[in-house]
Amino acid sequence: MPRPLWAPWRLEYIEHAEEQSRCIFCEPDEAFVVHRGERAFLLLNKFPYTSGHLLVAPYLHAGSLAELDDATALEIHQLAVQAIGALGAEYAPHGHNLGWNLGRVAGAGIVDHVHLHVVPRWAGDTNFMPVLADLRVIPEALNETARRLRQHF
Repeated sequence: MPRPLWAPWRLEYIEHAEEQSRCIFCEPDEAFVVHRGERAFLLLNKFPYTSGHLLVAPYLHAGSLAELDDATALEIHQLAVQAIGALGAEYAPHGHNLGWNLGRVAGAGIVDHVHLHVVPRWAGDTNFMPVLADLRVIPEALNETARRLRQHF
């Protein structure tokens, strides 16, 4: 008989994903904010693909990249570079995925506020769990990830 693998933090997202009445980027949970810049900030993904999965978002509530001025777009990418440095120093990933999911059909869970994903990756970090169980195994609590990454900014 298979042993259960518990991921209780996912239940909140599953039950309330469509009910979000507030924008998580306009009113972020400060416990998950890793660093604030002048025009954008780094936030831990509350429902990460891997440990250290960060989101870079502008303060401006914008649903389109075209709404961002050049300075904001530049700072978002500069923060992504800094995030990669911090993740490298703290977790030593073998690579990173960076991505914009623009629009619901492109995979955006939050379509009204653009944000860039910074996802650290390790050789062998993909396994059968997401395919068979719609589940990801995250070995570290988010508050610990935030603590570890904040020291790099």
